[in-house]
Amino acid sequence: MPTYRDEVVVLRTHKLGEADRIVTMLSRRHGKIRAVAKGVRRTSSRFGARLEPFMVADVQLYEGRSLDVIQQAESLGSYGAEIAVHYDRYTAAHAMVETADRLNEAESTPQQYLLLVGGLRALAQGAHASRSVLDSYLLRAMALSGWAPGLGDCARCGQVGPHDFFVAQLGGTVCRNCAPAGSARLRPETGDLLRSLIAGEWDAVDAASDPTTASASGLIAAYAQFHLERGIRSLSHLEGAR
Repeated sequence: MPTYRDEVVVLRTHKLGEADRIVTMLSRRHGKIRAVAKGVRRTSSRFGARLEPFMVADVQLYEGRSLDVIQQAESLGSYGAEIAVHYDRYTAAHAMVETADRLNEAESTPQQYLLLVGGLRALAQGAHASRSVLDSYLLRAMALSGWAPGLGDCARCGQVGPHDFFVAQLGGTVCRNCAPAGSARLRPETGDLLRSLIAGEWDAVDAASDPTTASASGLIAAYAQFHLERGIRSLSHLEGAR
């Protein structure tokens, strides 16, 4: 059977039988892959630790009838240990891989892979608040999938902004005339933070106040979950921790 190699991020795993495991991965060139790692749960396994969630690896697989089979795995980035010992990093990482899993059900791009690797690396290093890393990832991942939020002109009628309302269902910020009753009010500092998060302007992100950060996080969560058409379960744990 034909074999191939690719760089992957491990998104999740499931037990299979007594010693095997099904591994769901986001790859650089082949999109989302579900493959069997045979014997990986045995203590004598050569690459079991390299196929845990949040790990980045170079893998060789051969094509199977229903699931591909992992033959080799070499570690490229070991982020799991640094993420798992911090609850905020761990829950943020779970929200990121859950989002990547949902977004790439149909197709993937190298940019989505690189964005996820960069996000997990940032979480492991702890240079920025975990929720801010997640928020920036969510905005960028949605943009790469064609759902970039409008943060300037009105997302509905195009009236020149900035505007004072944010409506996830309408695509971002909207003018007063287009905003439905009960729409979330967008403070200027929150709008500035949203633009900084999507642009990766970390000096501005790190300097934002806690209320502004919390407000932006709520809007981003609502926007992402609306366009994914179902909730991101891991976000509820982040809200509980807050």
